[in-house]
Amino acid sequence: MADKTFRLEIIAPDRIFYSNDIYMVEYNTVEGQVGVYADHIPMTQIIAPGRLIITERNEEKQAALLSGFVEITPEKMTILAEAVEWPQDIDIKRAEEAKIRAQRRISSEQGGVDIGRAELALKRALIRLEVAGK
Repeated sequence: MADKTFRLEIIAPDRIFYSNDIYMVEYNTVEGQVGVYADHIPMTQIIAPGRLIITERNEEKQAALLSGFVEITPEKMTILAEAVEWPQDIDIKRAEEAKIRAQRRISSEQGGVDIGRAELALKRALIRLEVAGK
């Protein structure tokens, strides 16, 4: 099973982020972490923020996949990513600032703070920093 490849395409709003034949891909959905090999059953899924791991022939690539949708068909797998970044493209200073802002909002005792939104912003910042190795 692990010797068979399948086509993965990741489409970001501004470009084709990735397109290649791979052995496996791992990512987070709103229902948990998923690993996909060739011949997976057709389905659609909603992306949750997390580390994207792509296993190619001789290497493993990682990216921060923060939101989007997945479609798996017999021909290929497509990720329509609202936000996805390679480690070298992550602005670490910006991610650290976003983390601090989100933590302040979460710990704020002022009314009107959308805690769910602040927690999601914190999670995205932490994923970016993790993938960037910081």
